[in-house]
Amino acid sequence: MSDKAMADGATPYIATARARRDVPQERQCLRCETLFWSEGFGERICRRCKGLNAWRNAVPVTPGSSRGR
Repeated sequence: MSDKAMADGATPYIATARARRDVPQERQCLRCETLFWSEGFGERICRRCKGLNAWRNAVPVTPGSSRGR
């Protein structure tokens, strides 16, 4: 990258390598166990579950959870 581009505040493009198994595919939601389309192995909760108040507010699913509010 040239000095002029760096002076203009341009961000250099850095390609990041993905792990072999980090591919978009259908995965099972860890909360409701339904299949959903996931963009990578870091996405394991479906959109429906992420939209629930319990998920957004980090409320435990069961009353016996170790996390209290």
